[in-house]
Amino acid sequence: MNLLDEPWLPVCDAEGTRRWVTPADLADPTLRVFDADRADFNGALAQFAIGLLQTVTPAENTQEWRGLFRHPPCADTLAGWFAPIREVFDLDGDGARFMQDRVLVAKDKGINDIGFLLIEAPGEQTIKKNRDHFIKRDQIGPLCPGCAATALFTLQINAPSGGSGHRTSLRGGGPLTTIVGCQPARSLWHDLWLNVLDSKVFLEHSGDQARKELHLTFPWQVNITELQKENGELSPIQLHPVHVFWSMSRRIRLDFDDTSAGLCGICMRHSDRLIRRYVTRNHGLNYKGCWDHPLTPHYLKQPVPPQPEEPKKEPPWLPVHPQEGGIGYRHWLGWVLGATTDANRHLRSARVVTHLRNHRGRDIEGQLRLWAFGYDMDNKKARCWYEARLPLYGLAACDPEAQRRVEETVRPWLAGANLAVFFLRAAVKSAWFDDKKGSNDGERRKKMKALKALDAAVNAGFWSRTEPIFYRQLSKVIECARADEDIDASTFATGWLEHLREVALDLFDGQFVGAGAIERQNPRRIAKAYQKFKRELGGKKIREALGLPAPAKVGIA
Repeated sequence: MNLLDEPWLPVCDAEGTRRWVTPADLADPTLRVFDADRADFNGALAQFAIGLLQTVTPAENTQEWRGLFRHPPCADTLAGWFAPIREVFDLDGDGARFMQDRVLVAKDKGINDIGFLLIEAPGEQTIKKNRDHFIKRDQIGPLCPGCAATALFTLQINAPSGGSGHRTSLRGGGPLTTIVGCQPARSLWHDLWLNVLDSKVFLEHSGDQARKELHLTFPWQVNITELQKENGELSPIQLHPVHVFWSMSRRIRLDFDDTSAGLCGICMRHSDRLIRRYVTRNHGLNYKGCWDHPLTPHYLKQPVPPQPEEPKKEPPWLPVHPQEGGIGYRHWLGWVLGATTDANRHLRSARVVTHLRNHRGRDIEGQLRLWAFGYDMDNKKARCWYEARLPLYGLAACDPEAQRRVEETVRPWLAGANLAVFFLRAAVKSAWFDDKKGSNDGERRKKMKALKALDAAVNAGFWSRTEPIFYRQLSKVIECARADEDIDASTFATGWLEHLREVALDLFDGQFVGAGAIERQNPRRIAKAYQKFKRELGGKKIREALGLPAPAKVGIA
């Protein structure tokens, strides 16, 4: 099976019908989105398609890119683009296979059930100790070749820590991915092409574009030892820049010798070659250094000042990963504009997003949105899959100065919101809990667990309730910036503060404290917490964060 020839990509068309297409069909104007049976598969398929197009794109400059955005290529044209690299997308056979280690064989030790390719599958030690309480073993049956290829690619680009020598992905375990799309949707091609850079722009960054040997882009073409010495590492300069889309940190080979006919355990389509097992081995490609993936935001921790005798080192930019609590408007500033309210942390948006903001505004009609997704990983354990779509409105049509004014207006809103939710968490905990630590370790652990759960609930309630008004105000600010009108930052900040106060007080009264069982309440403690909370919501700290003047002092008559 060759992945460039077979119709293995599940998509949804304009009529809502699911179809399976080949990569050459990606520019079909009737296609809208990928339509796999798993959310992480849809994210992986989008990255597969973007990586494939970035690898073969003939668009060397903005003019050529613009032409292909406005007039998508036909299937024959795309097939011609892919022809020079067709051989590297064989999924089975005796030689090199897509995303698989070419030296492993099915008779080797390390045979696993195919379900272990899925990131949330319980690990070997979890099963051995019978701790797979919530995500059970043996939940997924054999997979068709298309789903097996998707699962394999999904694992390679998201690989978490997998035990001794089982490497994380090039971006670490469970990286965040941000993909730009049209709003409302136009076609799958337009959404994919928005995330493909002109080849000259792409090749300016990490990697050595002179390294054109096929295996320096597609590592499965050679034995691992030809790329990396034993216990060695791989840095960007050793490989071609487009390798970032085809990284292979795990050594895996699917077993095509032991297949059967039946229904696929994921897509439920019939296949004559259901894959049941794969073989794996540790010590795959070990990616180190400043890898700059174009679909991922990166952050820089404030460097610790060096000692006088030590030379100053430039700290690396690190890929962003989803965190507990999900994705929401509090991430808009950083992932879209590369700005942050944290003085100890620098942030930059994904390279594709930055390029679109700075250079694509005149090429695109209509509004855009940012599809952000990824796994929240706790070492080897997948805690949650998060994804959200953040509106960009007409930001791409704003010139750099207008974007700067949007940033300066919005940054205080997030600083104020962070303070408001901090005050809310503290007030709720003060209302429900005393300051006693507990008389024994058991009581202390129980209290800490309850406080952590309460924090998570308060955060979720606050961010979801304040999100609609944030985007309404943001839309107005961007419209002002596009029209080159003055932005009345003070009026926007005042309205935002009033909304924060309204939501925070309502959550305190109606959801977290006032709605609690009467017999468990302490009226004195609640009243004290509430009065302090009200003062904080109108106090100097939050007003300063929002760029508003301090509250007027009330004189004593």
